Amino acid sequence: MPKRSKVGEVVKKSGDKTIKVRVKIMERAPLYKKYIRKNRYFLAHDEKNIAKVGDKVEIIESRPISARKHFILKKIIKGVEGKE
Repeated sequence: MPKRSKVGEVVKKSGDKTIKVRVKIMERAPLYKKYIRKNRYFLAHDEKNIAKVGDKVEIIESRPISARKHFILKKIIKGVEGKE
């Protein structure tokens, strides 16, 4: 079974080697058939602490690293200039 990957934006650096990633989802409402924008948040493991807030990143599924962290940072797609 292939590992799932998701693309999102880093919204918070929560502790050492952990980032919080927001993934935007478009979902269709069952009754009215209109599309609804939703956000899902995932905690991901950033081994080298290279991601910054605002970066667009790709994360992949992995074994559980902690109680809520079960994704690993694969790569940074687009970095933010001028941030710390």
